[in-house]
Amino acid sequence: MERSFHKEIEQLRQGDNGKFQGEGILAVTKALLQAGVGYVGGYQGAPVSNLLDVLVQAKELMGELGVHVEANSSEASAAAMLGASINYPIRGAVTWKSVVGTNVASDALSNLASPGVKGGAMIVSGEDTGDGASIIQERTHAFAMKSSMWLLDPRPNLNSMVEMVENGFQLSEATNTPVILGLRIRACHMQGEFTTKNNKRSKVNTIDKADSPAVFDYDRLAHPPATFSQEKKKVEERLPAAEKFIVDRGLNEFFDGRFNNLGIILQGGLFNTLVNRLGALGLGDQFGNSDIPLMVLNVTHPLVPGQITDFCAGKDAILVMEEGRPEFIEHQINTFLRKADIQTKIFGKDVFPTGGEYNAEAVTRGLVDFLGEMEHLAIDPDTLRNKAAKLFNDLEFGQEVMNVKLPPRPPGFCTGCPERPVFTAIKMLKEEIGDIHIAADIGCHAFATYAPFSMGNSILGYGLGLASAQAVGPILNKRTISIMGDGGFWHNGLQTGVLSNLFNEGDGVLVIMQNGYSSATGQQNIPSSIEASNSITQTSEIESTLKALGVTWLRTVRTYGVSRMLETLREAMTTEQKGLKVIIADGECMLARQRRLKGENLEKLKQDLKVITPRFGVDDEICTGDHSCIRLSGCPSLSLKDNPDPLRDEPVTTVIESCVGCGLCGEIAHAAQLCPSFYQAERIQNPNPFNKLIAGIRNGVIGWLSGSVRPQ
Repeated sequence: MERSFHKEIEQLRQGDNGKFQGEGILAVTKALLQAGVGYVGGYQGAPVSNLLDVLVQAKELMGELGVHVEANSSEASAAAMLGASINYPIRGAVTWKSVVGTNVASDALSNLASPGVKGGAMIVSGEDTGDGASIIQERTHAFAMKSSMWLLDPRPNLNSMVEMVENGFQLSEATNTPVILGLRIRACHMQGEFTTKNNKRSKVNTIDKADSPAVFDYDRLAHPPATFSQEKKKVEERLPAAEKFIVDRGLNEFFDGRFNNLGIILQGGLFNTLVNRLGALGLGDQFGNSDIPLMVLNVTHPLVPGQITDFCAGKDAILVMEEGRPEFIEHQINTFLRKADIQTKIFGKDVFPTGGEYNAEAVTRGLVDFLGEMEHLAIDPDTLRNKAAKLFNDLEFGQEVMNVKLPPRPPGFCTGCPERPVFTAIKMLKEEIGDIHIAADIGCHAFATYAPFSMGNSILGYGLGLASAQAVGPILNKRTISIMGDGGFWHNGLQTGVLSNLFNEGDGVLVIMQNGYSSATGQQNIPSSIEASNSITQTSEIESTLKALGVTWLRTVRTYGVSRMLETLREAMTTEQKGLKVIIADGECMLARQRRLKGENLEKLKQDLKVITPRFGVDDEICTGDHSCIRLSGCPSLSLKDNPDPLRDEPVTTVIESCVGCGLCGEIAHAAQLCPSFYQAERIQNPNPFNKLIAGIRNGVIGWLSGSVRPQ
């Protein structure tokens, strides 16, 4: 069902002077164990899912180290876990996806940051920006500043990232403050190696338990009037302690260069891109050497005023490389310099893009524009511009050589996805009753916002599809349809959507995609997963939960049954019955199903047992070339080919090799009353004598019929 992390788990066992090779996020996972973490939690989300996935699978190793591992039901649940570090000297770490996870966790994090922690507390946040990002374009930096939590942004190489984990825990303990380790998607997935250390067992753990609970101390609670003194401590004690620790440990790095009248201050995560671009422009090399002095902020909050002013003093200009908006770092640097009466000119967002990822092109243009503003510079600006132009011309030339403009390639449903037929049915329903307000949601089902479905009026957050339509239904003369995944249901949708709707007597339609896993993040188990290891959660099925809450109009429909799904949707939209109407669209995630079947079929073949694999196709002679099947499903296994009939010009539909045999194409043809050109065939491995007999008879009849047909 899931990706196996067997090899990665073996690497986690390495001791002193071992060699870890692999992804950046898994190097961070190893670093947590080396730092003596006592508990780990989190909520899955790219690009940090593997951190939690590998630890969940490494049950034996976690048991040996006494590490408590928990796959939390939400980011709020994960953040609340860090409460263990408030009263006990135990290190804890949790992980989630960037600002969308931090938003969910914000209540717990605010109440964690106020009293502070005794044991080191770390949040590993997977940052994701730019055109290819899967989240809103906001910054975790804002939350770190608001709640006075320290934000780490290490240089993207495995050694720096691993060292920053240990330094981060020590910084947290030295200042009694939680820290956030921000890792960009490129850092999480980069490959490299580092020399390992022995894993450490926490002083207090699931084996060596604490003798007694912590002594009651009201000042450790985030509750008035203690919160007032806690806020004072943030500024008067914790902040100075953090600044001192950053300086004493040399967490920020400085690189000399021959152009001492200039400087670049950058977030640590941008170091690799900057060094690469300096090398391309002849201002450095690929080993990290730069002609321009660099100040690398491996800690982006707090900034140390003295470090900033010392680096900028005596320089004509400084370039600030800060990805994202608002430009918090640039504003702070300007404030530090003005207060110190240093007149160094600051460049930042005036030469860099105001938002998005600082990729190679953006950094190159920013460097050229910055250096072009400098007078009396030992770099000829025309030479610099010519080098940059050549870089861009080479890129454009490569596109011209291809002689084709690449089409946009938006993400879409996987082949055989059980959610595709649901939106096919909704699309057919809209043809009958007109347009419908569709409240979309986070998850795989959000792909329905792309062609050929193009449906969805809002996306407000994970599990918030139903809640986002609460005020829409009463103002429309037609019911709304809200979409929610089973992962979103357990994460947030049950409370914010279903309970709120029932309490307020809503009258909408909710479609819950029950595919069995938190699919979009890698098929992690959820409370209603069949494979859930905890026997208690196996009974927490969505249907029984909804019935217990008082939902009376409830239907569970197989997703691939398009006719039945269309009929159920039609009934939900037109019934006289008031109140919430829920359709559970049931169909296992096809990726998980194919992985499961692959293993099962291999075992059957080893035992010489029969394996039947369905395959679908299109009869060229029957296909009319209407292609409604493609327009209604968008299945990537449906394509076009030249018509083999010389008397017909229109291309015919064909089913390519990626087909997984879900049967949706045939279901659509039936439900939409399209042409009966689809057929199903079965490939049989290890056939029994009866199968061979039937196949022989069929082949004989087909051969006889083929031979009996004579051209006129």
